[in-house]
Parts: sequence; C-alpha cells; structure tokens
Amino acid sequence: MPRGPLLTLLVGERGTAVFLAIVAIVGIVVPVLHLVPDEGSVLQLSGYTMTLIGKYMTYALLAVAVDLVWGYCGILSLGHAAFFALGGYAMGMYLMRQIGTRGVYGDPVLPDFMVFLNYKELPWFWHGFDMFWFAMIMVALVPGLLALAFGWLAFRSRVTGVYLSIITQALTYALMLAFFRNDMGFGGNNGMTDFKDILGFSINAPSSRVALFIASALALIAGYLACRYITLSRAGRVVQAIRDAESRTRFIGYRVESYKLWIFTFSAVLAGIAGALYVPQVGIINPSEFQPINSIEVVIWVAVGGRGMLYGAVAGAVLVNYAKTFFTAALPEFWLYALGLLFVVVTLFLPRGVVGLLDRFGRKPRSAEPPDPAKAVTA
Repeated sequence: MPRGPLLTLLVGERGTAVFLAIVAIVGIVVPVLHLVPDEGSVLQLSGYTMTLIGKYMTYALLAVAVDLVWGYCGILSLGHAAFFALGGYAMGMYLMRQIGTRGVYGDPVLPDFMVFLNYKELPWFWHGFDMFWFAMIMVALVPGLLALAFGWLAFRSRVTGVYLSIITQALTYALMLAFFRNDMGFGGNNGMTDFKDILGFSINAPSSRVALFIASALALIAGYLACRYITLSRAGRVVQAIRDAESRTRFIGYRVESYKLWIFTFSAVLAGIAGALYVPQVGIINPSEFQPINSIEVVIWVAVGGRGMLYGAVAGAVLVNYAKTFFTAALPEFWLYALGLLFVVVTLFLPRGVVGLLDRFGRKPRSAEPPDPAKAVTA
C-alpha cells in the first residue's frame, strides 16, 4: 500500500471524497426530511421516496461488489444476482420466523406457505433463523461458501473469459429454477412476504424504515472503503496485475487462483449483505431475484458509471435505476431496448463510463509549452 496515513489514503482521492460526502449528506438529510416535517408539508419526504433511495443504496453496494471483481480483477461475473438473492433469502427467513401466530394460519412455528403446502414440521435448514445474529451470519456465510466452492472449482481449472461468465450465469439460472420449486422450502414462486417485525420493532414503522435506510448508507460506505482498501493494498496491486496480464503474473510466482478466489468470495459476501438490506425495505423476496437478466443489469450499471472506479459503479447503479424507475412508468414497452442501447453506446463511445467522461472534462488543461525556468527566475 502507498505510504501515508490510512484515512488520507482511503479518502484522499477527489472522487472518493465527493462520493462519501454525498452519501453522508443523503444519509442525514433524507431521514430528517421524512421524520421532522409535518405530514403534508412541502418539505416532508414520503416513505416511498426514502425506501426507493434506500433500495438504490443496496443496488450501489451490489455494483461495488461487481466492480471489485470485474473492474479490478477482470472477472466478468454474470452470477452476482445469485449471491444478492441468497443474502436476501437469509434475511427473509429471519423475518418470516418473526411473524409467529400473526400469520394467516396462526401457526407459531411454520410460515404460512408451509402450512398451505402441508408441511408437518420446520425443515432443518430453517432452524436458528428465529435469532437475528444467526441470520446475519448466514447472510454472509451462505453466499461466501457458495462463491468459495464455485470459485475453487472454476479458478483451479483455469476457466477464464467468456467461459467463466457463462458458467456464472448458469449458476444463477440453476438456483432460480431450484427456488421456484415448492418442495425446496423457500416459498416457491411466491417467495416470502408479509413481514411484520425486525428486532422486535414493526418493520413498517417510520423509525424502522429510517433505521434500515441509515443501515444501507453505512453498509455502502463501509463496503466501499473496504474495497478501496483492498485496491490500494499490495494484494490489490497483484489483483490488478492479474487483470492486465494473468499469465505473466503467474509466471513471476504469484498464485493467481488464490487471489482470484479470495476477491471473488469477498465480493459475494458484499452482494449478500446488499441483498439482506434490500429485502426488509421492499418487503418481499422471491426467485425472480435470481434471474440472469438481473446480473447482466448490474454489469451495465458498472459499465455506465465507470468500470475500475468504485464510485463510478455507485453512480451507474443510481443513474440506471433512476432511469428505470422513470421510464418503466412513462414508456414501459421501450425500457429494455433503451437499456440495451445505453450499454452499446457506453461500450463504444464511453469506455470509462460517465464518471470517466466527467473526470476528463474536469482535469485542468496542460499548457502547450513548459515554463522557461530562466524567465521564472528573472520575474
């Protein structure tokens, strides 16, 4: 890692400082505007708007995770939606266990969908999810273990490039088909919804919504700084060398597979945390979150914002999802075409994304001729 105070290294870059300032301001102003002004006031921010911004933050954390493996390690993963969804399901299982007798069927142990499907007892893998700490461990552990097992097999076999991308896409598609099955014990096609409480507080209470929003902002900042630390470290330099010249990096003695496996697993854990924060805010988790198109969209977010710049991934996630929110209401039949066109335009004309373009225009132009030292002395 470059020498200097750790905090200065992490936030000294202009783009990083601007990003952190924006997230901090949004994390403070939005809850205040939601809670303080009277209902109906011009200044009052609706719960829907706050939840929407919170959802964008979870998407931004997911985009940062993808940028870490794609932008810095060169692994184009089309399966990160699977890790996002697994984290979401772990949170959903905890929230379902909190419903208890308040469900439609009033069973104190079994969720409503299990009673409807004639389950006689709780499946073994649901035990422990009535405890928040256990669920939070599973949020990170399940995506991490899946990424570890998948990555160990793939990287050890030296699967790279488009072949690895196809395999990651097949992984998330296989999980989608599995979770659609009613006998899997995860709610089948309908998934999990109708959540009541989180940590003993009503999940729909304004204070709970604000707490989830702040948690999303803090998780985004922490995830970003963790990725920033990695990219500045010696291991991060090796990872970037793998991206640029994998064979040469292996030839000089680095265990390429170990570095790729480590960065891939960490990225999956970040995606799982993003999914866990997403579910209580939107109020539902179902197998559609595993759809391969979701993973492809995340790649588009990163490309639009700027690959290889963590704050670019955040910007791309927010911009594309805001456009999606607007155009799916205004022109729903043209949205997917517009998304595809956007990806093509960015790939051809903006290889560094929107943030890269802004950086280029923001640089001070260099003078055509260097200053004459003799003139400077006489002046």
